[in-house]
Amino acid sequence: MSCNALSFPPSGFSFDNCNRNKQLESLGFSAPKARKTGTTIVGIKFKDGVVLGADTRATEDVIVSDKNCSKIHYLADNIYCCGAGTAADTEKTTRIVASNLELHRLETGRVLPVVTPNRMLSQMLFRYQGHIGAALIVGGVDYDGPQLYSIYPHGSSNTLPYVTMGSGSLAAMAVFERGWKDGLELEDGKKLVRDAVAAGVFNDLGSGSNIDLCIITKSGAQHLRPYDIANLKGQRQGRYRYPKGSTATLRTRTIPLVIEKTVVRRLEVDEPSDAMDTV
Repeated sequence: MSCNALSFPPSGFSFDNCNRNKQLESLGFSAPKARKTGTTIVGIKFKDGVVLGADTRATEDVIVSDKNCSKIHYLADNIYCCGAGTAADTEKTTRIVASNLELHRLETGRVLPVVTPNRMLSQMLFRYQGHIGAALIVGGVDYDGPQLYSIYPHGSSNTLPYVTMGSGSLAAMAVFERGWKDGLELEDGKKLVRDAVAAGVFNDLGSGSNIDLCIITKSGAQHLRPYDIANLKGQRQGRYRYPKGSTATLRTRTIPLVIEKTVVRRLEVDEPSDAMDTV
């Protein structure tokens, strides 16, 4: 009696997909392109709460589709969320979670901890395995004090004193690494967040326009929109209307319009009261 041993795949990197992709390209199929999204969203903890910040530029590939897009979304009275990625995904995802949080608050009758939307969003995004393009920063204040979470499109999450996400996150993180310290005052925190978002605006083509802030403390939330206008629209330096005759006329040609025949038709209807003559 013979038995077949278990067969294991060979060790090392497999080039099967590379060969397949090369064959597909030879047949005329183009390789898929990675989706490029642009945003700068940030958040920090300060002494009394959380400050969230975001730019307001929405893009479609290389086209600026919206110069004043709101990227700070409401989840609860004490919790807000910044979204980066696909605008429709971030908007729909935060609305669904905000609705579930309100039902949860009505059921329990207590202030929601910030970890609740973090868990809801993480589980929802993990369920779709990254096909929902939503990178989120959740911030709020509960019984344990200021809370700040970053959630990635595949469902993983982190809790840190300061976070950045989006295509301008590296420039914003450089500002945080230099200027953040424990126990920041409110005005210092607002300025730091403003500078971090501005760094993303001026160093990333996918970020731009205005800077929005959201300040969350135990007494409530304050959404400042806009807090600052980073890219001021330039003023025209001169007039661009030229007087008639500025451009030389090389040739003039007039084609007369000849009317050969004129026909007038009368529209006949069944009801004389509604009849109308048209020429």
